[in-house]
Amino acid sequence: MKHFIKYTREDLLSNTSVRAGEIKAGEVIPVLEPKEDLKTVAATYAIIGIPEDIGVRANYGRKGSSEAWKAFLKSFCNIQSTTKSNLHQALILGEVDCRPEMEEAAQLNSQVPEYYQKLGELVERIDSKVAMVVSQIVSAGKIPIIIGGGHNNAFGNIKGASEALATPINAVNFDAHSDFRIVEHRHSGNGFSYAKKEGYLDKYYIFGLHRNYTSQEIIDRIKTDEHIKTAWFEHMMLSRGSSIMQATIEADNFLCDDYFGVEIDLDAIANMGSSAMNPVGFSVADARSFNKHFSTQKNCCYVHICEGAPAFEQFINQVGKVISYLVSDLIAH
Repeated sequence: MKHFIKYTREDLLSNTSVRAGEIKAGEVIPVLEPKEDLKTVAATYAIIGIPEDIGVRANYGRKGSSEAWKAFLKSFCNIQSTTKSNLHQALILGEVDCRPEMEEAAQLNSQVPEYYQKLGELVERIDSKVAMVVSQIVSAGKIPIIIGGGHNNAFGNIKGASEALATPINAVNFDAHSDFRIVEHRHSGNGFSYAKKEGYLDKYYIFGLHRNYTSQEIIDRIKTDEHIKTAWFEHMMLSRGSSIMQATIEADNFLCDDYFGVEIDLDAIANMGSSAMNPVGFSVADARSFNKHFSTQKNCCYVHICEGAPAFEQFINQVGKVISYLVSDLIAH
């Protein structure tokens, strides 16, 4: 795989605290062996990381989402392997190689007018890498579970899956933000608008959108597109309007009959360490329920968990553990 760093058992063991009398995930979860073909391995899911935060910075946000993949590995490799964990259902494939772009981003002068445009150009390069990797995984008949990086990577995920399946796909997004900003330089706030513009995204459901972070321009634009629906966080949680269950049913009926991707932005969870950390939001249990419901449906073609930033978490190892729970919930179904 081009632009990809494939992991070995040694890579996983370096993140695993081996203990007598216990078997940890890092010791047993499959990796792709040198002579194996991804198409023929038994695992249903292929776990990959995208260790970058350029898209978040290009959206005037705080860096840190590049560390989520590493935090996840440290947590996930140390969960217990039991008859209930079902670890044979997944393999840890490796990570998209974002090192060149991260190094170039570090050299840019943030004080010059073209700084954000330059970051956007680096995001476009990562878009191409992500789309290529996701397309190869989906073409091999596997469901990629994609960890880390900013929500800019939704574009590469959607494009890659769409190209592999030779059809536009749908997406359901557990998020406080629409990430449907205008098509300008590429960043974490316009991945879905780019996917829509380029014909890779058909129906789009935004689950938990916050009114305080949604501009009138976006509201007006969404209203004109019958292929976009929203479940407002305030309606679900603060009023007698749509409940979480009602929104789930609506999203089911809207997009789950065709191929769709599941997007989970950790900033939708209250007080979660993320690039846009928010004191108001869903609980971790809500996120787990959403993930379990949508990610295990037959037409789900990828799962993306993003925007985690361990540097901003309130309690140590929170981000890694939450992502680990989301991934293990999916595998264990």
